[in-house]
Amino acid sequence: MKSAVIVFPGSNCDRDLAVAFRDATGVAPAMIWHRETSLPDGIDLIGVPGGFSYGDYLRSGAMAARSPVMRAVADAAARGVRVFGVCNGFQVLTEAGLLPGALMRNAGINFVCRDVDLTVENSDSPFTRLYASGETITIPVAHHDGNYTADDVTLDRLESEGRVAFRYGSAVNGSARNIAGILNDAGNVLGMMPHPERMVEAAHGRSDGRRLFEGLLEGVAA
Repeated sequence: MKSAVIVFPGSNCDRDLAVAFRDATGVAPAMIWHRETSLPDGIDLIGVPGGFSYGDYLRSGAMAARSPVMRAVADAAARGVRVFGVCNGFQVLTEAGLLPGALMRNAGINFVCRDVDLTVENSDSPFTRLYASGETITIPVAHHDGNYTADDVTLDRLESEGRVAFRYGSAVNGSARNIAGILNDAGNVLGMMPHPERMVEAAHGRSDGRRLFEGLLEGVAA
């Protein structure tokens, strides 16, 4: 499997995501600077990491979404390449139009940094194939603008089409319907606010995030 991690000014979880990709695939991902206009040939998986791209100026993810490399990411997604955006990466994907809705300031205007329980809502995607539908897992969050917002028509469509991948087990940041992660209509793009790359080995206290990365490898190998 060939993977890549996009790096923006202000990314601070790019190496965490790269390590998770490397450990799952056995091959280190290509680290792609945001000013590049193309991706490696034969790429199977693209990671858009967490952090504070461009210092969260203007709007979280808005400036990064207009970086030259995002045109190549959008083209790859349209071809069926898997794209995974975590935290700030989720914000970038919504701002780039690869996922619907927006991530707003947390309810209570507080930065939230703690482990949270998630319910796996859809286990029939490349990202969630090794989880059971309805399973509860624990994954850390660390965000200030994680309040997922969309109009009722969009929310109803996400629910009816099985595109809600993860849901918070309790109120965390004000997200509509406690949505923590969503899929695009083709199922090959996932954005989520919690950080599965921070819970992939015993030293992290739990390894609930590991199966997400292992499932991606299994899907490509199949």
